[in-house]
Amino acid sequence: MTPNTRKRPARRSIAVLAAGALAAGGLAAAGASALRPGAATASSHREAPLISGQPQYDNTDVYAFVSPDRPDTTTLIANWTPFEEPAGGPNFYPFAADAQHDIHIDSDGDGQGDLLYRWTFTNHTKNGNTFLYNTGPVTSLDDPDLNFTQTYDIDLLKLKDQKVVSSTKLAQGLPVAPSHVGQASMPDYGKLRSQAVRQLPGGTTAFAGQADDPFFLDLRVFDLLYGGNLSEVGKDTLKGYNVNTIALQVPTVQLRQSKQQPVVGIWSTTQRKNASGGWSQVSRLGMPLVNEVVVPLKDKDKFNASAPWNDADFLPYVTKPELPKLIESIYKIKAPAEPRSDLVSVFLTGVKDLNQPPKVRPAEMIRLNTAIAPSSSPKRLGVLDGDTAGYPNGRRLADDVVDISLQVVEGELTGAKNDLGDAVNANDAEFGKSFPYVALPASGSRGPLAGKGGQKTTEEGDGTRTQLTGGARPASSGGGDDTLLIASAAGGAAGVVLIGTGLVWWRLRRREINA
Repeated sequence: MTPNTRKRPARRSIAVLAAGALAAGGLAAAGASALRPGAATASSHREAPLISGQPQYDNTDVYAFVSPDRPDTTTLIANWTPFEEPAGGPNFYPFAADAQHDIHIDSDGDGQGDLLYRWTFTNHTKNGNTFLYNTGPVTSLDDPDLNFTQTYDIDLLKLKDQKVVSSTKLAQGLPVAPSHVGQASMPDYGKLRSQAVRQLPGGTTAFAGQADDPFFLDLRVFDLLYGGNLSEVGKDTLKGYNVNTIALQVPTVQLRQSKQQPVVGIWSTTQRKNASGGWSQVSRLGMPLVNEVVVPLKDKDKFNASAPWNDADFLPYVTKPELPKLIESIYKIKAPAEPRSDLVSVFLTGVKDLNQPPKVRPAEMIRLNTAIAPSSSPKRLGVLDGDTAGYPNGRRLADDVVDISLQVVEGELTGAKNDLGDAVNANDAEFGKSFPYVALPASGSRGPLAGKGGQKTTEEGDGTRTQLTGGARPASSGGGDDTLLIASAAGGAAGVVLIGTGLVWWRLRRREINA
């Protein structure tokens, strides 16, 4: 575990709580009297049985923040397809073309969506007679060598009492930034990223494409809570993996109800076309990690398919969460008293005088006060460290949501000051300073070993061993070991020929003797 920037006595031996207690707290936030129509949306890296077999439809994280370089706008980011290994060809990682990718906005605090942004994707293949994703180096999104491409539409639906009252086409046929195949195929991926950022009418900016997974945490909680003895902590489990990102930067006045009511709630869902031609919801989330380690196996799929305003169905798992009891049984750390009414404001209603809308209906979603300006010096612990522009007021890419939520769940708001964390304090790749802010994807050239933003590593420079040379390094003008390797290979081949010739002579000689 690593300490945060505040100097406090730290129980450093309990880093085990990091990801685990966060998830428990997310739903434990609701006391029996507080969670009525309620909610519980979740970060979902393979969190439920059905969605774990449908990664294209699995929404992994949602982010919402006032844009640091354009403070009159709000940036919404949602990611799909967890654990994209960069070298995973030949099909790589397209967005699902038979799905609706939705981001919901609650602008009045009643727990229901008022606006819904919907992305739908279309596949395009230039040459179906090759297995290649690209047939040569790709230097632009319209390069004829980019064999497989996608385009997308964005629709804005306005809702009233969960019914659509109007629909507007915001964009049609925009290009998707492709999966980063590798340095040979995409020598300047940053250029492709830039070409995929598009300006829309009304001051909105859009992007869809592959990116480095921005979520950072240690997921080894599932191996008996970090190995049962704290032997597996401090490693960013998502390092080197990519995701598919959709991002939208919208003038804030288009999202919030008014200057007097600037708080908006955000969550996302995925709907998949079913056998009857209709749509079935298969994934949803807002706050991180809840469905993964709070909802039991029997109800995980039900949770993903249900609506936020029906989450009172999961009340028993909220008021008496399983995970704190597991932590107590393994590490003898006493579980917090139940029910956890102290966490209601953080996870369900928003914090009073920070990001709580008037007459709020308790519902777990990301709540963002759009009237709070971006911080000139962002702090990873957000509100806990005095940075009110950070989590849980919205969620920025660099917010350490694991440590923040853990400390709150373990009693920060009740006077039990603590300095807990999972020893993963930052993402492995640097975030951008302008839209879409997410880091460039890791390159398929070396998978997780690729440099930041998919740049070549030293190993990929001159002298790299390749299959075409049998793993031997290219010979240098000075000879030496490389020359010896080649000579040894040649000598080995000659030896095989001599042995073969000897066997033939021996067999012929035996025939002469037997005759």
